[in-house]
Amino acid sequence: MAGTDHGRLDTGAGGGPQPAIVLVEPQLGENIGACARAMLNCGLTDMRLVSPRDGWPNPKAEAMAAGALEVLERARVYSTTAEACADLTYVLATTARPRGVTKEALVPRAAAARLHARIGAGQPAGVLFGPERAGLVNEDITLADAVITVPLNPGFSSLNLAQAVLLVGYEWFQGGDDTPDVHLMGDGPPAPVETREFFFSRLETELEDAGFFYPEHLGPTMKRNLRTLFTRAGMTDQEVQSLHGVIKALTGKRRRAP
Repeated sequence: MAGTDHGRLDTGAGGGPQPAIVLVEPQLGENIGACARAMLNCGLTDMRLVSPRDGWPNPKAEAMAAGALEVLERARVYSTTAEACADLTYVLATTARPRGVTKEALVPRAAAARLHARIGAGQPAGVLFGPERAGLVNEDITLADAVITVPLNPGFSSLNLAQAVLLVGYEWFQGGDDTPDVHLMGDGPPAPVETREFFFSRLETELEDAGFFYPEHLGPTMKRNLRTLFTRAGMTDQEVQSLHGVIKALTGKRRRAP
Protein backbone atom coordinates (compact mmCIF):
# COMPACT_ATOMS: atom_id res chain seq x y z
CA MET A 1 0.00 0.00 0.00
CA ALA A 2 1.32 3.42 -0.97
CA GLY A 3 0.68 6.73 0.69
CA THR A 4 3.13 8.97 2.52
CA ASP A 5 2.63 12.51 3.76
CA HIS A 6 6.09 13.77 4.68
CA GLY A 7 4.50 16.81 6.32
CA ARG A 8 3.00 14.50 8.93
CA LEU A 9 6.08 12.30 9.49
CA ASP A 10 6.12 11.02 13.07
CA THR A 11 9.48 9.68 14.28
CA GLY A 12 8.31 7.84 17.35
CA ALA A 13 4.89 6.89 18.67
CA GLY A 14 3.60 10.07 20.19
CA GLY A 15 6.83 11.83 19.17
CA GLY A 16 8.65 10.65 22.31
CA PRO A 17 11.39 8.12 23.16
CA GLN A 18 11.25 4.81 21.37
CA PRO A 19 12.68 1.28 21.54
CA ALA A 20 15.87 0.35 19.71
CA ILE A 21 15.49 -2.22 16.93
CA VAL A 22 18.53 -4.53 17.07
CA LEU A 23 19.13 -6.73 14.01
CA VAL A 24 21.56 -9.49 14.98
CA GLU A 25 23.79 -10.68 12.13
CA PRO A 26 21.38 -9.77 9.31
CA GLN A 27 22.39 -11.53 6.10
CA LEU A 28 20.95 -9.58 3.15
CA GLY A 29 21.16 -5.86 2.56
CA GLU A 30 17.70 -6.00 1.00
CA ASN A 31 16.27 -7.28 4.26
CA ILE A 32 17.91 -4.48 6.23
CA GLY A 33 16.39 -1.97 3.83
CA ALA A 34 12.96 -3.59 4.16
CA CYS A 35 13.31 -3.40 7.96
CA ALA A 36 14.12 0.31 7.67
CA ARG A 37 10.85 0.82 5.75
CA ALA A 38 8.92 -1.18 8.33
CA MET A 39 10.48 0.83 11.15
CA LEU A 40 9.69 4.22 9.65
CA ASN A 41 6.12 3.03 8.94
CA CYS A 42 5.85 2.75 12.71
CA GLY A 43 7.80 5.90 13.61
CA LEU A 44 10.93 4.01 14.68
CA THR A 45 14.40 5.26 13.74
CA ASP A 46 16.87 3.68 16.20
CA MET A 47 18.32 0.80 14.13
CA ARG A 48 21.29 -1.13 15.52
CA LEU A 49 23.13 -3.73 13.42
CA VAL A 50 25.22 -6.52 14.91
CA SER A 51 27.86 -7.82 12.48
CA PRO A 52 25.88 -7.57 9.23
CA ARG A 53 27.13 -10.37 6.99
CA ASP A 54 27.71 -8.25 3.87
CA GLY A 55 29.25 -5.28 5.67
CA TRP A 56 27.98 -1.75 6.12
CA PRO A 57 26.96 0.54 4.47
CA ASN A 58 25.18 -1.62 1.90
CA PRO A 59 23.89 -0.20 -1.42
CA LYS A 60 21.24 -2.95 -1.64
CA ALA A 61 19.81 -1.83 1.69
CA GLU A 62 19.60 1.75 0.44
CA ALA A 63 17.81 0.67 -2.74
CA MET A 64 15.28 -1.37 -0.78
CA ALA A 65 14.65 1.30 1.86
CA ALA A 66 12.75 3.44 -0.68
CA GLY A 67 12.12 6.60 1.30
CA ALA A 68 13.40 5.38 4.67
CA LEU A 69 17.04 6.35 4.13
CA GLU A 70 17.06 8.39 7.34
CA VAL A 71 16.80 5.14 9.31
CA LEU A 72 19.81 3.66 7.50
CA GLU A 73 21.80 6.87 7.90
CA ARG A 74 21.27 6.78 11.65
CA ALA A 75 21.99 3.04 11.94
CA ARG A 76 24.83 2.06 14.25
CA VAL A 77 26.98 -1.07 13.84
CA TYR A 78 28.26 -3.24 16.69
CA SER A 79 30.48 -6.31 16.94
CA THR A 80 28.37 -8.18 19.49
CA THR A 81 24.78 -8.24 20.69
CA ALA A 82 25.88 -7.31 24.20
CA GLU A 83 27.56 -4.15 22.88
CA ALA A 84 24.43 -3.20 20.92
CA CYS A 85 22.35 -3.54 24.11
CA ALA A 86 24.86 -2.09 26.57
CA ASP A 87 22.84 1.07 27.33
CA LEU A 88 19.46 -0.68 27.50
CA THR A 89 17.81 -1.62 30.79
CA TYR A 90 15.01 -3.71 29.28
CA VAL A 91 15.45 -6.06 26.33
CA LEU A 92 12.97 -8.29 24.51
CA ALA A 93 14.03 -11.05 22.11
CA THR A 94 11.88 -12.29 19.24
CA THR A 95 11.88 -16.06 18.88
CA ALA A 96 9.49 -18.76 17.75
CA ARG A 97 11.04 -21.43 19.96
CA PRO A 98 13.30 -20.62 22.93
CA ARG A 99 15.30 -23.83 23.33
CA GLY A 100 16.67 -24.64 26.77
CA VAL A 101 15.96 -21.14 28.10
CA THR A 102 13.18 -20.30 30.56
CA LYS A 103 11.80 -16.84 29.84
CA GLU A 104 8.51 -14.99 30.20
CA ALA A 105 6.84 -15.06 26.76
CA LEU A 106 4.78 -12.10 25.53
CA VAL A 107 2.59 -11.72 22.46
CA PRO A 108 3.44 -8.56 20.45
CA ARG A 109 0.62 -6.46 21.95
CA ALA A 110 1.65 -7.28 25.50
CA ALA A 111 5.28 -6.67 24.56
CA ALA A 112 4.39 -3.22 23.19
CA ALA A 113 2.58 -2.35 26.41
CA ARG A 114 5.62 -3.44 28.41
CA LEU A 115 7.90 -1.34 26.20
CA HIS A 116 5.70 1.72 26.63
CA ALA A 117 5.69 1.24 30.40
CA ARG A 118 9.46 0.94 30.64
CA ILE A 119 10.25 3.75 28.22
CA GLY A 120 7.59 5.92 29.83
CA ALA A 121 9.45 5.43 33.11
CA GLY A 122 12.67 6.67 31.49
CA GLN A 123 14.21 3.24 30.98
CA PRO A 124 15.93 2.61 27.60
CA ALA A 125 14.56 -0.52 25.93
CA GLY A 126 15.01 -2.50 22.75
CA VAL A 127 13.96 -5.55 20.75
CA LEU A 128 16.30 -8.19 19.31
CA PHE A 129 15.66 -9.81 15.92
CA GLY A 130 17.79 -12.75 14.79
CA PRO A 131 19.39 -13.74 11.47
CA GLU A 132 17.08 -14.70 8.63
CA ARG A 133 18.12 -18.34 8.43
CA ALA A 134 17.87 -19.58 12.00
CA GLY A 135 16.93 -16.71 14.33
CA LEU A 136 18.58 -15.79 17.62
CA VAL A 137 20.91 -18.19 19.39
CA ASN A 138 20.56 -18.93 23.10
CA GLU A 139 23.51 -16.71 24.00
CA ASP A 140 21.61 -13.74 22.59
CA ILE A 141 18.29 -14.72 24.15
CA THR A 142 19.87 -14.89 27.61
CA LEU A 143 20.56 -11.14 27.35
CA ALA A 144 16.81 -10.50 27.20
CA ASP A 145 14.41 -9.96 30.07
CA ALA A 146 11.60 -11.73 28.17
CA VAL A 147 10.79 -13.05 24.71
CA ILE A 148 8.19 -12.15 22.11
CA THR A 149 6.36 -14.98 20.38
CA VAL A 150 3.71 -14.56 17.70
CA PRO A 151 0.71 -16.93 17.81
CA LEU A 152 0.32 -17.86 14.14
CA ASN A 153 -0.64 -20.93 12.13
CA PRO A 154 1.33 -23.73 13.86
CA GLY A 155 1.75 -25.41 10.50
CA PHE A 156 3.42 -22.33 9.00
CA SER A 157 4.47 -19.67 11.49
CA SER A 158 7.69 -18.50 9.83
CA LEU A 159 8.06 -14.73 9.30
CA ASN A 160 10.69 -12.94 7.28
CA LEU A 161 12.79 -10.35 9.08
CA ALA A 162 10.94 -7.25 7.89
CA GLN A 163 7.56 -8.84 8.65
CA ALA A 164 8.65 -9.50 12.22
CA VAL A 165 9.90 -5.93 12.64
CA LEU A 166 6.70 -4.52 11.17
CA LEU A 167 4.49 -6.66 13.39
CA VAL A 168 6.24 -5.59 16.60
CA GLY A 169 6.57 -1.99 15.38
CA TYR A 170 2.88 -1.81 14.52
CA GLU A 171 1.85 -2.83 18.04
CA TRP A 172 4.27 -0.26 19.47
CA PHE A 173 2.90 2.51 17.25
CA GLN A 174 -0.71 1.64 18.02
CA GLY A 175 0.07 2.14 21.70
CA GLY A 176 0.49 5.86 20.96
CA ASP A 177 0.58 7.98 24.07
CA ASP A 178 -1.50 5.59 26.15
CA THR A 179 1.42 4.56 28.31
CA PRO A 180 0.19 2.35 31.18
CA ASP A 181 0.35 3.95 34.62
CA VAL A 182 3.07 1.66 35.95
CA HIS A 183 5.33 2.37 38.91
CA LEU A 184 8.33 0.09 39.34
CA MET A 185 9.15 -0.53 42.97
CA GLY A 186 12.71 -0.87 44.21
CA ASP A 187 15.97 1.04 44.68
CA GLY A 188 16.19 2.19 41.06
CA PRO A 189 15.79 1.16 37.44
CA PRO A 190 17.01 -2.23 36.21
CA ALA A 191 20.74 -2.50 35.56
CA PRO A 192 21.74 -2.09 31.89
CA VAL A 193 23.16 -5.02 29.92
CA GLU A 194 26.73 -3.71 30.22
CA THR A 195 26.53 -3.78 34.03
CA ARG A 196 24.96 -7.25 34.05
CA GLU A 197 27.57 -8.62 31.65
CA PHE A 198 30.44 -7.39 33.84
CA PHE A 199 28.89 -9.12 36.84
CA PHE A 200 28.26 -12.35 34.90
CA SER A 201 31.85 -12.38 33.66
CA ARG A 202 33.22 -11.95 37.18
CA LEU A 203 30.89 -14.58 38.63
CA GLU A 204 31.80 -17.12 35.95
CA THR A 205 35.54 -16.50 36.46
CA GLU A 206 35.30 -17.08 40.20
CA LEU A 207 33.14 -20.18 39.78
CA GLU A 208 35.61 -21.59 37.26
CA ASP A 209 38.46 -21.03 39.73
CA ALA A 210 36.42 -22.85 42.39
CA GLY A 211 35.79 -25.83 40.08
CA PHE A 212 32.04 -25.26 40.00
CA PHE A 213 31.56 -26.03 36.32
CA TYR A 214 31.88 -29.79 36.49
CA PRO A 215 31.74 -31.88 34.42
CA GLU A 216 33.46 -29.57 31.96
CA HIS A 217 31.18 -30.35 28.99
CA LEU A 218 28.18 -29.03 30.95
CA GLY A 219 29.91 -25.70 31.65
CA PRO A 220 28.25 -23.69 28.82
CA THR A 221 24.78 -24.90 29.82
CA MET A 222 25.39 -24.14 33.51
CA LYS A 223 26.63 -20.63 32.66
CA ARG A 224 23.61 -19.98 30.46
CA ASN A 225 21.24 -21.13 33.20
CA LEU A 226 22.90 -18.83 35.75
CA ARG A 227 22.67 -15.86 33.37
CA THR A 228 19.01 -16.59 32.70
CA LEU A 229 18.28 -16.82 36.44
CA PHE A 230 19.85 -13.45 37.24
CA THR A 231 18.43 -11.71 34.16
CA ARG A 232 14.92 -12.90 35.01
CA ALA A 233 15.29 -11.27 38.43
CA GLY A 234 15.43 -7.78 36.87
CA MET A 235 18.39 -6.68 39.01
CA THR A 236 18.91 -2.99 39.76
CA ASP A 237 22.35 -1.34 39.74
CA GLN A 238 22.37 -1.44 43.55
CA GLU A 239 21.51 -5.15 43.59
CA VAL A 240 24.33 -5.89 41.14
CA GLN A 241 26.76 -3.97 43.36
CA SER A 242 25.56 -5.99 46.36
CA LEU A 243 26.22 -9.22 44.48
CA HIS A 244 29.73 -8.00 43.66
CA GLY A 245 30.17 -7.54 47.40
CA VAL A 246 28.97 -11.09 48.01
CA ILE A 247 31.52 -12.43 45.51
CA LYS A 248 34.29 -10.38 47.11
CA ALA A 249 33.41 -11.62 50.60
CA LEU A 250 33.25 -15.27 49.56
CA THR A 251 36.39 -15.30 47.43
CA GLY A 252 38.37 -13.28 49.96
CA LYS A 253 37.60 -15.82 52.67
CA ARG A 254 38.59 -18.70 50.38
CA ARG A 255 41.90 -17.09 49.47
CA ARG A 256 42.81 -16.42 53.14
CA ALA A 257 42.16 -20.01 54.15
CA PRO A 258 45.33 -22.02 55.01
